[in-house]
Amino acid sequence: MANITKPMKTHLVIWFNSEGETVSEVTERLMSMGFRPVKGNYDFVYDWGKHANVEDALALGEKVQETLKGCGVLFKLETV
Repeated sequence: MANITKPMKTHLVIWFNSEGETVSEVTERLMSMGFRPVKGNYDFVYDWGKHANVEDALALGEKVQETLKGCGVLFKLETV
């Protein structure tokens, strides 16, 4: 039986601050990175389209941090 690996995904949860950027501005910034909004337990998902490694996930986390800097939001990433 062949070993089939599913493409990895990074799920993102955002906690907004009433003194921070608008929901639409944060969404625009994340979508420009390749995230898409989803319904359910997470707010956004990034589909790698491949098997990503830990270094890839860390680099994406740093890019999210830089993209959201100054927005007044907190975030949580989960790559599976």
